[in-house]
Amino acid sequence: MPALVNYAGDDDFYVGGSFYTNSRDLGRLCSISSQVDVYCPPRKRARITAPFLFGETELEQNKQPSINVLPDECLFEIFKRLSGGKERSSCACVSKHWLMLLTGIRKSEFESSKVVKENIGSVSDDVEMISSDEGDGYLTRSLEGKKATDMRLAAIAVGTSGHGGLGKLSIRGSSSSCGVTNLGLSAIARGCPSLKVLSLWNVPRVGDEGLSEIAKECHLLEKLDLCQCPSITNKGLTAIAENCPNLTALSIESCPKIGNEGLQAIGKLCPKLQSISIKDCPLVGDNGVSSLFSSASSVLSKVKLQGLNITDFSLAVIGHYGKSVTNLMLGGLRNVSEKGFWVMGNAKGLQKLVSLMITSCWGVTDVSLEAMGKGCSNLKQMSLRRCCFVSDDGLVAFAKFAGSLEGLQLEECNKITQSGIIGVLSNCGLKSLALVKCMGIKDISLEAPLSSPCSSLKSLSVRNCAGFGTSSLAMVGKLCPQLQHVDLSGLYGITDAGLLPLLESSEAGLVKVNLSDCINLTDEVVLALARLHGGTLELLNLDGCRRITDASLVAVADSCIFLSDLDVSRCAITDVGVSALSHAEQLNLQVLSFSGCSGVSNKSIPFLKRLGKTLLGLNLQHCNSINNRTVELLVESLWRCDILF
Repeated sequence: MPALVNYAGDDDFYVGGSFYTNSRDLGRLCSISSQVDVYCPPRKRARITAPFLFGETELEQNKQPSINVLPDECLFEIFKRLSGGKERSSCACVSKHWLMLLTGIRKSEFESSKVVKENIGSVSDDVEMISSDEGDGYLTRSLEGKKATDMRLAAIAVGTSGHGGLGKLSIRGSSSSCGVTNLGLSAIARGCPSLKVLSLWNVPRVGDEGLSEIAKECHLLEKLDLCQCPSITNKGLTAIAENCPNLTALSIESCPKIGNEGLQAIGKLCPKLQSISIKDCPLVGDNGVSSLFSSASSVLSKVKLQGLNITDFSLAVIGHYGKSVTNLMLGGLRNVSEKGFWVMGNAKGLQKLVSLMITSCWGVTDVSLEAMGKGCSNLKQMSLRRCCFVSDDGLVAFAKFAGSLEGLQLEECNKITQSGIIGVLSNCGLKSLALVKCMGIKDISLEAPLSSPCSSLKSLSVRNCAGFGTSSLAMVGKLCPQLQHVDLSGLYGITDAGLLPLLESSEAGLVKVNLSDCINLTDEVVLALARLHGGTLELLNLDGCRRITDASLVAVADSCIFLSDLDVSRCAITDVGVSALSHAEQLNLQVLSFSGCSGVSNKSIPFLKRLGKTLLGLNLQHCNSINNRTVELLVESLWRCDILF
């Protein structure tokens, strides 16, 4: 804030003379910090006035006229007639008192430049007039932590009004003692009617009064995000619904006083609402969710409901009225049973649903999952996380009916086995499959013959599945010959013998390969990868593969002509490997990581400089054999590369 705005004393001017013996220092009185949106024009040299006038008594001197003797009402009228944003910003620099007076004036209450000219005909022709398009609302401001105060919001309200108008405002992590209150939000409301996006996170002192002011003045509001706002109730949300008909997106999280009444108002009065997200709001129940869908269902396309006390009734309403919903996320709905998900699927209303994500919902079973597959015929992306009652039978049945399914993610679904995965790959044209921490998958050889290959699968991600080993990889290699992206991170059990068949069976050419923390892999795998897929490989992650040595980098340098991202962190790499990479004429690496490679020393600096001609990112963290001074010289040389050390 300006030095004078932060002044804690009274606001009276000193009339006996200059504060400073040097007149040039007077300009510092209104210096402006870079974080404040108050405009301060260049000032002329201050005129030094005499400390007293000859022939006058001390009493007469004390009676000199001062603008500070004017009551606030007069100052208010004067400020209303300021011709533009620059003049208002200059006045805001004078004192906190003037700043707060300016924030009390609505933007619509300022006189236009034309009116000012008519009222004061003697005004100079040099007065700068502000055009009428100063409030388009394309400026963005964000306040976090200790910087989020009422005074800063007041400065933003005054400063942005003459420079395009405020369009987006984000306030996060306000201090509980001197943070943002209703006063600061009211200042924004009066000074920034162009506001379209407002995000309030962890602002306990902002309540219905502040939000109601926003609703009353900012009729162009389109997006509202409320997170951890314990003082905001249904009253504030209802005010938004009544005054902001252009609202298209609403997100409410951890607001304990917002419930059904506020959502009912939003559903009835916001016909343009397209996205709604409600999480961990204990007062939100079936009445709020059902009325929201039945009223605003015509354009509502993105829905997220998590940690709410809703029942089967809400899901039945979603299944019936959610005819425009394309993205649906349901999580932690402990009161929704199998019947709720079954009815949602059989209601046949989710025909436009493209993406469905369900997390920690006990009502998802084999029966309900099959019903959702039947009712969501256009579903392309499906994610099941921690759905412990789903087994192979339900997954295969779902895949049969969801004919448009392209992507499937299963996380901590421990009743899923190899049989379920093979059934899914055999019954639908999947393009992407992700398995995370699915402990039901065991590395066993199946006696039954494998189905026909799944030629559509391009991306396979198997992360931290302890039972996924050599036999499982061999199965995947035979079933999925067109793989391009492979992520096997965290699979401690796989070996060279298990991975080599997959590499050899891939016909399309691998593009991205992530083998991080596959601790049993050796150079043999990388040599085969470079030989078989060097003409297509663009990304290779070997982080934590401690048996990988310089021989792998030599193979990469010789064969991988399109490789742009290479991570060999915590591998047995030395200066020899770095040298091999630097002498590869066809290699154009952009991201390179040697983090934790103690064998890389100061001797590699010339090689890194040579690689730096194309590098945008270089990670040398925990490379203990490289000293700080050497890195400093490298930073100076590779000025366009982001170096971590």
